[in-house]
Amino acid sequence: MTAEPMDYAPPAEELLRTVVWRNLFLNGTELCHLSRISDGWLLKGTVVGAVDEHHPLHADYAVYCDSQWRTRRVEVNRTIAANSQSLRLSVGSDGVWRSPDGELPDVKDCVDIDLGLTPATNTLPIRRLNLSIGQTVSVTAAWAKFPELQIRPLPQTYTRIAANRYRYESATGFSAEIVVDDVALVALYPQGWERIASA
Repeated sequence: MTAEPMDYAPPAEELLRTVVWRNLFLNGTELCHLSRISDGWLLKGTVVGAVDEHHPLHADYAVYCDSQWRTRRVEVNRTIAANSQSLRLSVGSDGVWRSPDGELPDVKDCVDIDLGLTPATNTLPIRRLNLSIGQTVSVTAAWAKFPELQIRPLPQTYTRIAANRYRYESATGFSAEIVVDDVALVALYPQGWERIASA
Protein backbone atom coordinates (compact mmCIF):
# COMPACT_ATOMS: atom_id res chain seq x y z
CA MET A 1 0.00 0.00 0.00
CA THR A 2 1.32 3.46 -0.89
CA ALA A 3 0.83 6.79 0.83
CA GLU A 4 -2.28 8.87 0.36
CA PRO A 5 -2.21 11.63 -2.28
CA MET A 6 -1.00 15.04 -1.15
CA ASP A 7 -4.53 16.52 -1.39
CA TYR A 8 -5.71 14.21 1.41
CA ALA A 9 -8.68 15.61 3.37
CA PRO A 10 -8.13 15.43 7.16
CA PRO A 11 -10.70 13.55 9.26
CA ALA A 12 -12.88 15.12 11.93
CA GLU A 13 -11.20 15.96 15.24
CA GLU A 14 -12.00 15.46 18.94
CA LEU A 15 -9.84 17.87 20.92
CA LEU A 16 -8.14 16.26 23.94
CA ARG A 17 -5.67 18.87 25.15
CA THR A 18 -4.50 22.38 24.32
CA VAL A 19 -1.21 23.72 25.67
CA VAL A 20 0.83 26.89 25.38
CA TRP A 21 4.59 26.66 25.68
CA ARG A 22 7.11 29.42 26.21
CA ASN A 23 9.82 28.80 23.62
CA LEU A 24 13.19 29.59 25.20
CA PHE A 25 15.12 28.89 21.97
CA LEU A 26 13.17 31.43 19.92
CA ASN A 27 12.07 33.86 22.62
CA GLY A 28 8.48 33.12 21.66
CA THR A 29 5.41 31.03 22.31
CA GLU A 30 3.62 28.04 20.84
CA LEU A 31 -0.01 26.95 20.87
CA CYS A 32 -0.48 23.18 20.39
CA HIS A 33 -3.59 21.00 20.11
CA LEU A 34 -3.70 17.23 20.57
CA SER A 35 -6.78 15.65 19.02
CA ARG A 36 -8.18 12.21 18.44
CA ILE A 37 -9.22 11.70 14.82
CA SER A 38 -11.20 8.94 13.17
CA ASP A 39 -8.11 6.99 12.10
CA GLY A 40 -5.65 7.98 14.84
CA TRP A 41 -4.18 11.13 16.33
CA LEU A 42 -3.38 14.68 15.30
CA LEU A 43 -0.89 17.18 16.71
CA LYS A 44 -1.11 20.68 15.30
CA GLY A 45 0.28 23.97 16.43
CA THR A 46 1.50 27.47 15.75
CA VAL A 47 4.92 28.82 16.72
CA VAL A 48 5.69 32.55 16.93
CA GLY A 49 9.12 33.79 17.89
CA ALA A 50 12.35 35.35 16.68
CA VAL A 51 15.47 33.73 15.27
CA ASP A 52 17.12 37.07 16.10
CA GLU A 53 16.05 40.73 16.26
CA HIS A 54 15.84 40.97 12.46
CA HIS A 55 14.21 37.61 11.75
CA PRO A 56 10.73 37.17 13.23
CA LEU A 57 9.33 33.68 12.80
CA HIS A 58 5.88 32.20 12.29
CA ALA A 59 5.26 28.48 11.70
CA ASP A 60 2.25 26.19 11.53
CA TYR A 61 2.49 22.41 11.68
CA ALA A 62 0.23 19.36 11.63
CA VAL A 63 1.28 15.76 12.25
CA TYR A 64 -1.23 12.99 11.53
CA CYS A 65 -0.61 9.59 13.15
CA ASP A 66 -2.38 6.27 12.97
CA SER A 67 -3.95 4.64 16.03
CA GLN A 68 -0.52 3.28 17.07
CA TRP A 69 1.09 6.76 16.99
CA ARG A 70 3.00 6.01 13.79
CA THR A 71 3.49 9.12 11.65
CA ARG A 72 1.45 9.09 8.44
CA ARG A 73 1.37 12.72 7.26
CA VAL A 74 3.27 15.92 8.06
CA GLU A 75 2.56 19.51 7.03
CA VAL A 76 4.72 22.50 7.99
CA ASN A 77 4.58 26.11 6.80
CA ARG A 78 7.20 28.46 8.21
CA THR A 79 8.14 32.07 7.51
CA ILE A 80 11.31 33.73 8.77
CA ALA A 81 11.32 37.44 7.91
CA ALA A 82 10.45 37.41 4.18
CA ASN A 83 11.49 33.80 3.57
CA SER A 84 8.72 31.20 3.45
CA GLN A 85 9.14 27.45 3.19
CA SER A 86 6.80 24.47 3.31
CA LEU A 87 7.21 20.80 4.07
CA ARG A 88 4.76 18.11 2.94
CA LEU A 89 5.41 14.47 3.79
CA SER A 90 3.41 11.27 3.70
CA VAL A 91 4.37 7.81 4.95
CA GLY A 92 2.95 4.61 3.49
CA SER A 93 2.42 1.35 5.30
CA ASP A 94 5.47 0.17 3.31
CA GLY A 95 7.61 2.50 5.44
CA VAL A 96 8.44 4.77 2.52
CA TRP A 97 8.43 8.52 3.18
CA ARG A 98 7.43 10.73 0.29
CA SER A 99 7.45 14.43 -0.47
CA PRO A 100 5.87 16.08 -3.53
CA ASP A 101 9.28 15.63 -5.20
CA GLY A 102 9.42 11.87 -4.65
CA GLU A 103 10.60 9.22 -2.23
CA LEU A 104 12.99 9.93 0.67
CA PRO A 105 15.06 6.72 0.93
CA ASP A 106 17.29 8.01 3.76
CA VAL A 107 14.40 7.84 6.22
CA LYS A 108 12.71 4.66 4.99
CA ASP A 109 11.24 2.68 7.89
CA CYS A 110 11.51 5.60 10.34
CA VAL A 111 8.32 5.58 12.39
CA ASP A 112 8.38 9.05 13.96
CA ILE A 113 8.76 12.57 12.67
CA ASP A 114 10.88 14.89 14.82
CA LEU A 115 10.10 18.53 14.09
CA GLY A 116 12.98 20.59 15.42
CA LEU A 117 10.79 23.65 16.03
CA THR A 118 8.46 22.05 18.61
CA PRO A 119 8.52 19.66 21.59
CA ALA A 120 5.16 18.25 20.46
CA THR A 121 6.68 15.44 18.42
CA ASN A 122 8.38 13.96 21.50
CA THR A 123 4.87 12.81 22.38
CA LEU A 124 4.81 10.39 19.44
CA PRO A 125 7.55 7.92 20.51
CA ILE A 126 6.62 8.32 24.18
CA ARG A 127 3.04 7.26 23.48
CA ARG A 128 4.00 4.64 20.90
CA LEU A 129 6.73 2.94 22.95
CA ASN A 130 4.80 2.98 26.26
CA LEU A 131 7.99 2.30 28.23
CA SER A 132 8.09 0.86 31.73
CA ILE A 133 9.99 2.87 34.35
CA GLY A 134 13.68 2.08 33.92
CA GLN A 135 13.27 0.87 30.34
CA THR A 136 15.39 2.32 27.48
CA VAL A 137 14.60 2.07 23.76
CA SER A 138 16.53 3.40 20.79
CA VAL A 139 14.74 4.58 17.65
CA THR A 140 15.60 6.51 14.51
CA ALA A 141 13.34 9.44 13.66
CA ALA A 142 12.90 11.37 10.45
CA TRP A 143 14.28 14.69 11.67
CA ALA A 144 13.10 17.94 10.09
CA LYS A 145 16.04 20.12 11.03
CA PHE A 146 15.10 23.70 11.77
CA PRO A 147 15.07 26.20 10.11
CA GLU A 148 15.99 24.46 6.85
CA LEU A 149 13.29 21.75 7.19
CA GLN A 150 15.67 19.28 5.58
CA ILE A 151 14.79 15.64 6.35
CA ARG A 152 17.47 13.30 7.64
CA PRO A 153 17.59 10.24 9.93
CA LEU A 154 18.37 10.94 13.59
CA PRO A 155 19.05 8.07 16.05
CA GLN A 156 17.50 8.79 19.44
CA THR A 157 17.15 7.09 22.81
CA TYR A 158 14.30 7.41 25.29
CA THR A 159 14.61 6.23 28.90
CA ARG A 160 11.64 6.39 31.24
CA ILE A 161 13.09 7.45 34.59
CA ALA A 162 9.82 8.17 36.42
CA ALA A 163 6.09 8.09 35.76
CA ASN A 164 6.17 11.49 34.07
CA ARG A 165 9.88 11.94 33.27
CA TYR A 166 11.98 10.75 30.33
CA ARG A 167 15.65 11.13 29.42
CA TYR A 168 16.00 12.00 25.75
CA GLU A 169 19.34 11.56 23.97
CA SER A 170 20.13 12.05 20.30
CA ALA A 171 23.05 11.17 18.05
CA THR A 172 23.91 14.89 17.86
CA GLY A 173 25.10 14.63 21.48
CA PHE A 174 22.11 16.51 22.85
CA SER A 175 20.30 15.19 25.92
CA ALA A 176 17.53 16.43 28.22
CA GLU A 177 15.21 15.19 30.94
CA ILE A 178 11.67 15.86 29.76
CA VAL A 179 8.68 16.16 32.09
CA VAL A 180 5.32 15.25 30.52
CA ASP A 181 1.67 15.38 31.54
CA ASP A 182 -0.91 12.57 31.60
CA VAL A 183 -1.30 12.55 27.79
CA ALA A 184 2.50 12.73 27.27
CA LEU A 185 2.61 16.34 26.12
CA VAL A 186 5.70 18.16 27.37
CA ALA A 187 5.27 20.14 30.59
CA LEU A 188 8.96 21.06 30.88
CA TYR A 189 11.83 20.65 28.44
CA PRO A 190 14.81 22.21 30.28
CA GLN A 191 16.39 25.14 28.43
CA GLY A 192 13.96 24.59 25.56
CA TRP A 193 10.26 24.89 26.38
CA GLU A 194 8.12 25.33 29.45
CA ARG A 195 4.34 25.01 29.61
CA ILE A 196 2.53 28.17 30.68
CA ALA A 197 -1.09 27.07 30.08
CA SER A 198 -3.03 23.85 29.55
CA ALA A 199 -6.71 22.96 29.10
